[in-house]
Amino acid sequence: MANPENPFGQVLVALVTPFTADGEVDWNDVEKHIDNVISNGADGIVVTGTTGETSTLTDDEKVKLVEVGKKVAGNRAKIIMGGPSNETAHAIELAKKSAKAGADGIMAVTPYYNKPTQAGVLTHFRMVADATDLPFIMYDIPGRAGIQIQYETILRLAKHPNIVAVKDAKGDFSEVSRVLNQTDLLYFSGDDANVLPHMAIGASGLIGVTANVAPAPYRAMVDAVNRGDLAAATAEHKALEPLVRAIMTHVPGTVAAKYVLHGLGRIGSPRVRLPLVGPEEWEAAKIEDEISLVGPIAGVDFSNFRPDRNAAAGGALPKIAGTTR
Repeated sequence: MANPENPFGQVLVALVTPFTADGEVDWNDVEKHIDNVISNGADGIVVTGTTGETSTLTDDEKVKLVEVGKKVAGNRAKIIMGGPSNETAHAIELAKKSAKAGADGIMAVTPYYNKPTQAGVLTHFRMVADATDLPFIMYDIPGRAGIQIQYETILRLAKHPNIVAVKDAKGDFSEVSRVLNQTDLLYFSGDDANVLPHMAIGASGLIGVTANVAPAPYRAMVDAVNRGDLAAATAEHKALEPLVRAIMTHVPGTVAAKYVLHGLGRIGSPRVRLPLVGPEEWEAAKIEDEISLVGPIAGVDFSNFRPDRNAAAGGALPKIAGTTR
C-alpha cells in the first residue's frame, strides 16, 4: 500500500499524570513533564490514556490535560487525547470536548469489560471517529479490554476516513504485516519491549510508557530505523531492555514509571489513585534491581536515582470520582 501521511509523529509518550501526595493533579509537574519529554525527543503526547490513569480522571481534568498539553507543546509536538471510555455516548462527548480544547488526534481503546461483539466494536469506533474531524487511532489491547479487534474488523474500520492508525498491544506480528499489506493504516507499537520488532516490519513508531523516563533513546532508535541503520537501532533496543523490564514487568507501568520519575527528581510525588497503589517493598526491590542494570542511556542519569518507597506507598482517593460528569 501507499505510504500514508503521519499526523501524529513517531515517538509518542503515553503520558503519566503527575499527582500531588493527596492525589490531586499537579499541574505544574504536568507542564514540566510534558516539556521535558518533548525536549528529549518526543514528537507526540498521548494524555488521559491508560498510563495517565484515565479511569480515575474526571472529564474536566481530561479536557484540561489536553489544553495544558497544547499550551506547553505549541508546534513542537502533537497532543492526542487517549481513552476515552467504554461507553460510546461518553466517548463521543469526550472526543468532542477534546477537539474543542485543541487536541490533534483521538485514540480510543476497544470497549473494555462490556465485551461487545465485533459488530459492537465496529459501531463504537465508527461513532467515536465520526464525532470529530480529527485523525483517529484505534487501540487494540485484549489483555486489558478482554477482547481483541479482529483482523476483519480492522480492515472494515480502515475504510473510515478519520481512522488512520492502530496502537497494537496484541503482539500478533503476522497480523500486523497482513494489515499493513492490505490497508494504509499506520501502526504504533503499544508494547515497549517490541518497538524495534514492530518497526522492522513497517510500524510507524511507538506509543510508550518507558518513554516517560527515557524518550531520547527511543528517538535515536526511530531515527536509526528511518535511515536504515539496524545496528544502531538494535544498540538502543538493547540499552533500553533493563529499563523496559523495570517499568513494565513488576507492577502496572503507570506505578513503576511514577516511582522511577520521582526517584529521578522529575515529579514531586509518585502517588497514584486507587485502586492503583505504589509498589510493595518486594516489588520496589525488583524495580530497583532492574534499574541497577541500566547502563548509559541518553537523557537519564541513574547515578542520581533516589527512590522513596514510603512516598510511593498506598494510593490516593481523589475528592471527585472520575466518572462524575
